[in-house]
Amino acid sequence: MDSKRPLLLQSPRTPNDQEFPTIPTFPELPKSKSSSSNTVTFSGVENYQVEKNNNSLNSSSSSRTTMSIHSIHSSSRNNSVKEISSLSHSGSKFMRYGSKGGFDSEGLSMSQRELRDEDARLVYINDPEKTNENFEFSGNSIRTAKYSILTFVPRNLFEQFHRVAYVYFLIIAILNQLPQLAVFGRGVSILPLAFVLFVTGVKDAFEDWRRHNSDKVENNRLASVLVNDSFIEKSWKDIKVGEIVKIKTNETIPCDIVLLSTSDPTGVAYVQTINLDGESNLKTRYAKQETGSKVQQRFHGLIKCEKPNRNIYGFMANMEIEGKKLSLGSSNIVLRGCELKNTSWALGVAVYCGRETKAMLNSSGAPSKRSRLETRMNQEIIMLSFFLVALCTITSVGAAVWLRRHKDELNLLPYYRKLDFSEGKVDDYKYYGWGLEIFFTFLMSVIVYQVMIPIALYISMELVRVGQAYFMIEDDRLYDEASNSRFQCRALNINEDLGQIKYVFSDKTGTLTENKMEFQCASIWGVDYSSTKGGMESEQGEFSVQVDGKVLKPKMKVKVNPELLQLARSSGLENKEGKRIYDFFLALATCNTIVPLVVDTPDPDVKLLDYQGESPDEQALAYAAAAYGFMLIERTSGHIVIDIHGERLKFNVLGLHEFDSDRKRMSVILGYPDNSFKLFVKGADTTMFNVIDKSHNINLIKSTENHLHSYSSLGLRTLVIGMRSLNHSEFEQWHAAYEAASTAVFGRAAMLKKISNNVETNVCILGASAIEDKLQKGVPEAIESLRNADIKVWVLTGDKQETAVSIGFSSKLLTRNMTQIVINSNSKVSCRKSLKDALERSRKLVDDDDASSTQIALIIDGGSLVHILDSEHEEELFQLASLCSVVLCCRVAPLQKAGIVSLVKNRTSDMTLAIGDGANDVSMIQMADVGVGISGQEGRQAVMSSDFAMGQFRFLVPLLLIHGHWNYQRLGYMILYNFYRNAVLVLVLFWYVLFTAFTLTTAINEWSSTLYSIIYSALPTIIVGILDKDLGRSTLLKYPQLYSAGQKNEAYNKKLFILTMIDTLWQSMVIFWFPLFAYWKSTIDVASIGDLWTLATVILVNLHLAMDVVRWYWLTHAVIWGSIFATFVSVMIIDAIPQLPGYWAFFHVASTRLFWLLLLGIVIAALLPRLVVKFVYQYYFPSDIQISREAEKMRQYQRIVESGQIEMLPVSDLQHR
Repeated sequence: MDSKRPLLLQSPRTPNDQEFPTIPTFPELPKSKSSSSNTVTFSGVENYQVEKNNNSLNSSSSSRTTMSIHSIHSSSRNNSVKEISSLSHSGSKFMRYGSKGGFDSEGLSMSQRELRDEDARLVYINDPEKTNENFEFSGNSIRTAKYSILTFVPRNLFEQFHRVAYVYFLIIAILNQLPQLAVFGRGVSILPLAFVLFVTGVKDAFEDWRRHNSDKVENNRLASVLVNDSFIEKSWKDIKVGEIVKIKTNETIPCDIVLLSTSDPTGVAYVQTINLDGESNLKTRYAKQETGSKVQQRFHGLIKCEKPNRNIYGFMANMEIEGKKLSLGSSNIVLRGCELKNTSWALGVAVYCGRETKAMLNSSGAPSKRSRLETRMNQEIIMLSFFLVALCTITSVGAAVWLRRHKDELNLLPYYRKLDFSEGKVDDYKYYGWGLEIFFTFLMSVIVYQVMIPIALYISMELVRVGQAYFMIEDDRLYDEASNSRFQCRALNINEDLGQIKYVFSDKTGTLTENKMEFQCASIWGVDYSSTKGGMESEQGEFSVQVDGKVLKPKMKVKVNPELLQLARSSGLENKEGKRIYDFFLALATCNTIVPLVVDTPDPDVKLLDYQGESPDEQALAYAAAAYGFMLIERTSGHIVIDIHGERLKFNVLGLHEFDSDRKRMSVILGYPDNSFKLFVKGADTTMFNVIDKSHNINLIKSTENHLHSYSSLGLRTLVIGMRSLNHSEFEQWHAAYEAASTAVFGRAAMLKKISNNVETNVCILGASAIEDKLQKGVPEAIESLRNADIKVWVLTGDKQETAVSIGFSSKLLTRNMTQIVINSNSKVSCRKSLKDALERSRKLVDDDDASSTQIALIIDGGSLVHILDSEHEEELFQLASLCSVVLCCRVAPLQKAGIVSLVKNRTSDMTLAIGDGANDVSMIQMADVGVGISGQEGRQAVMSSDFAMGQFRFLVPLLLIHGHWNYQRLGYMILYNFYRNAVLVLVLFWYVLFTAFTLTTAINEWSSTLYSIIYSALPTIIVGILDKDLGRSTLLKYPQLYSAGQKNEAYNKKLFILTMIDTLWQSMVIFWFPLFAYWKSTIDVASIGDLWTLATVILVNLHLAMDVVRWYWLTHAVIWGSIFATFVSVMIIDAIPQLPGYWAFFHVASTRLFWLLLLGIVIAALLPRLVVKFVYQYYFPSDIQISREAEKMRQYQRIVESGQIEMLPVSDLQHR
């Protein structure tokens, strides 16, 4: 690891009534993770012994932790924060996913480096004028709106024209304004583009209007600000850097403030960061003792802090007050958006305001992703562009030949009158010479055939996606009652990608499991005390204490081991066994970040203790300690109070070394009432066994390791607990170094890291704890459905191998008939050998057996990935993983998760989906094609960085198999239909050009050409794209194999595109040639036959759509038949306006019987080949979707489903069809 990474924050001293300085910064507790020697082995694969070398694991594995506002520099989630920044710039900087270099200090904010003068801002406390004298800092007004009244039109148009298609249509409209190229009316040619821009602009304007209103409400909220020695109410927008703000309980913090004083004598303030990171647990913040004792009006001093940055987990500054320099850290700053809780009031000085606050700097959304279907659609648009150029070339070449043949007749020919005889003076009439005429003909062809590139398709896709998102959000199958949360669609542009997923990368803790921990087992001094051993008392946790005449009980009940409970109650400190149990539970009760809160109950004499912690792990451990009689009842910045079987003891908190991803442990130094000192440590076994004094009792260590292995084999999460007694000289030595490091302005991080490593040595092992993280409801069934849908599920977790394997079996990810290949290697050489042997063995298994019956599970740890990712062995790993049905990665760091996703994403065209619930899953979620966040126990960073969010893992099944399938099928058909719809009209125009000397005159009225893509045929495809369902929910869930249609691109591919274009060619020929031959020797005018072509085209494309509709609703009927009716009405209105060409043409031609017979004949002749091909294909070569659809229509469908008579082909067979 980079030695510059800060592993511990400085903490303010609070010398009050306590004898010793304290460190009131309580970091997060790592979630239990342990490791032992691998027992799941395979021939040719090397075992990995943890005891021999832990460095690789230490540098690469990751502890899952929950988000907290003061888990600042050293928590594993800081890795995620750095990785997000790095990944967002992956285009410009090479990323390392597997090696230790991936965790170096690239991209660190200033709070993670040392503060330099040139990087600092000066804030004069209670003197905003002097603060802003030299540098005008940002005011506290915020603006999330994108536009103003003046900038809306230019900026919105600029953003919309980022779409190349819009630029194309703008060029077409401009060309049509030139007199030489004017094919349509100048106003009419602009109408389609103007309509699309207007609709999008109205949507953007409405969204921005809502943002303006939200900004207005936020900026006009009131806060108490110290002005002229008294507090007055000020709007938030008027607060300046340097002003002192007073916050009362339950009020929201208006800007980033450094605490100066609180209502608590020790300077403690409790804040809730739910508006910042989604966590409801309380966090502790502290005011310096030197400022906490001052009178409010006498606050004066200078704060030198880092410049504004996005790191919400870090803050580095120092404060000069009365000639004394004090260090400030993240425990001293409260960020905008937090709420003050359980504290009457707090005073703070504004250091960052408005857009410079950390919350506003982090307000950017997730990176934009493009739909795979839309990317493939662009390829077809390019093909259509070449086709358009070909049509224009044919037209211009034909015009050139025609002009050459008739060059002597141009003076009098009606289409090319070279001379104008309308005036007395004979002159050229709209003729520019042979060369320019050909050039102008080409450009005019582009204008006439412009709809070949469907402008309406883009707006139609947006509207369809909005409709699809609405139905996904309102689906009760995706509603989580436990958290009262509905499905969130945060990225509207990739809905259809949900129907093409091939790989699912899932986190384990909080994603597959509930992340609600229950204490299960304890190993104390080599003795296993399991909660199920010797029976279980279901009503334990009723331990209570008397405080001020009130009964205090823990809020959560814990099942306990009766034997251990009796020993804890009776033994005390009288014997060694009792002393060991005493120290073990004392460690659980004190070595944590728990804040005990008193909660009222219906009984006024009974109160509940609600342990607010920064992770479910430490909450479970604290409740377990309380159930065994070690109840934490009070915590301040300087001490904690523990009630031990009715005896209340007060311990001074002399120092706390935070958990970090290097050490994977945390420690606390307590001062006992008898002036003795003890260090309690707990952490992952991979690092704890490195600091344990093994010379004392080897048997104890071996017994504990065996217990850890058995616990993790049951899927439990483990921690190792240790203790060390410090004599006075050792304490004084530590205390002096700690004080110097904590108050250091420069080099603080490195000094604190060194101190923590020095004191956490020669630890005596007390035991180990095991916590159960239960599977979420429906996870085994969900994984089985996904695998039946030919979706490969990979689990990437930071837990130890045995725990992950156990969860794998219980979740049906792993089965007993799978061949397990385990790669645990602690060196590059052994890793290369293991990988080679595993690959050879897998290929042999696949070759020897039927590929469909051979199931291989690959289990690999983070230590091995260190040597594989970013090396020449990546390709071998991918080949090995491709042969496996399941991949389970253990002990992986957050950046390694992203590297594994990248490994697959860069080597295959298959779609990837990543799902997780914690901040350490963010890099993986953003790397995948589709990212899904779980609204769980670990804050909202995963949700805020995701494309979709939901409450439970099991919702992935209806999301993919139902909505994903529908979305893909609908949108795939809609794109092809739009290509067909526009190409039909263009080809009709092209055929007409061939009969009019290539002059590009059009028989179809220019208004009808314009309204064709807006009124005549646009609405039906949108409604069908939102509502149509090729199959019902129950069928899609019963037969997950149907999902493979999206994986194989059955709804949209080049074959379908070519067939659609062939069908389009035929239909256009029928539309044009039938009326032409019927009226060949008649005197019908151009406008009349043009109206016939218009109506025939509209009727045909709408009936074409109706043929493919599966589920009819009243709205579907209304838009399809209504569009045909609207076309008739529009044509009649256009032909009834005398100023427009073709006046009364429709009424003349419609009065004849031939007109209506032609309409009927065109529809039958045009659709008959399509109907025949469709019948033959569905009858003789039906797909699984068509078979299932027919079964749904049968009256005996329910009986057939129950009897299982619908035979589905296995996935392996489907791939060969």
